[in-house]
Amino acid sequence: MLICIFTGFASGLPLYLLLNLVPAWLKTEGLSLKAIGAFALIQFPYTWKFLWAPLLDRFGILPWLGRRRGWMLVSQLGLVAAIAWLGQLSPVTDLGLVVGLTAAIALLSATQDIALDAFRREILPEIELGLGNAIHVNAYRVAGLVPGSLSLILADHLAWGPVFVITALFMLPGVAMTMFSAEPREAAGTPRTLRAAVVEPFREFFGRHGVRSALLVLAFLFLYKLGDSLCTALATPFYLDMGYSKTDIGIVAKNAGLWPSVIGGILGGLWMLRLGINRALWLFGLVQVVTILGFVWLAWLGPMPSDAGRLAVLAIVIAGEAVGVGLGTTAFVAYMARTTHPAYTATQLALFTSLMAMPRTFINASAGWLVERMGWYDFFWACFFLAIPGMLLLLKVAPWNGEAKAVAAMPGRA
Repeated sequence: MLICIFTGFASGLPLYLLLNLVPAWLKTEGLSLKAIGAFALIQFPYTWKFLWAPLLDRFGILPWLGRRRGWMLVSQLGLVAAIAWLGQLSPVTDLGLVVGLTAAIALLSATQDIALDAFRREILPEIELGLGNAIHVNAYRVAGLVPGSLSLILADHLAWGPVFVITALFMLPGVAMTMFSAEPREAAGTPRTLRAAVVEPFREFFGRHGVRSALLVLAFLFLYKLGDSLCTALATPFYLDMGYSKTDIGIVAKNAGLWPSVIGGILGGLWMLRLGINRALWLFGLVQVVTILGFVWLAWLGPMPSDAGRLAVLAIVIAGEAVGVGLGTTAFVAYMARTTHPAYTATQLALFTSLMAMPRTFINASAGWLVERMGWYDFFWACFFLAIPGMLLLLKVAPWNGEAKAVAAMPGRA
């Protein structure tokens, strides 16, 4: 479980750096909002990482560390260097290099995620998948406090160069974890050829489930968090339209958003030890769907001046959504891990997590258009109904009483 804390923190820090710290840096350095918005395109490696994941399954880059830890160390050291270097540049005079370096950070971060996901899957026994992934996901979120809070505070007192160096140093605990952890035993079964590393993960997955069932699993991975993800795509503009100030949103979101999500995720991991992954997907998914109605409620109330009562309403909506996300993500990530084959963990998990990220990357881009056409109230009802197909697919991919059958069917664990 301690290792899962380190994997989550190391995985989350570079993403939140790209989402929070880099835009703030670009803004203060005088770049236009249009140019800053274009930097969102550098997140594409997170969606397409399954394309080079077979390389991580087939080849070890540092044989003395092992297949998983070798890739982890190289990507982590690359991130330390790239993040520290980034702050030494000027976005105005070195814009091309800044774009290239931020793209390199995204590529290194996505590569680290491939290796970390496979590593974590291979060190966790079946019964600990829920708790281990819950701890990983919540450490991932806590990591966002470094570039999203601490680094911004430091930027008021230091130049950007030292700020980025200090932020880069927060990757070192992950480096230490990589150096002192043991290579997973199951990682020894490497594919014999690159072709096998590319083709066999997909052949094995479709062969194990059958084409129809495999397609249902992939559809479930795409749909399970679709409504929830679309619902929060424009959360901050929605709060502003409802009459809340930026200070109100900042204070309430930091306290009512992060910590309920962390607590919900950890409790969800503990409950999963008793419930099993299948039942957790049902119960936690139901919470995830119901909390969307909090946004419906807030939209129904409409814009009103901020007061203590209205702030309490905002806190309830944000906290409810955060708990739903924490619980739903915990069960979802554990399900993805359980669905992989030990010999192809990196490639299959990269495919699954890419499908999980696609709504955030592509579908959410339509959120603004939908709100303009429908209004906030109808938009959130649409998000609620979009969350239902993923729940219905549970009847096929994770039946309520199908836990023992699912575990027995896992490769190498029958």
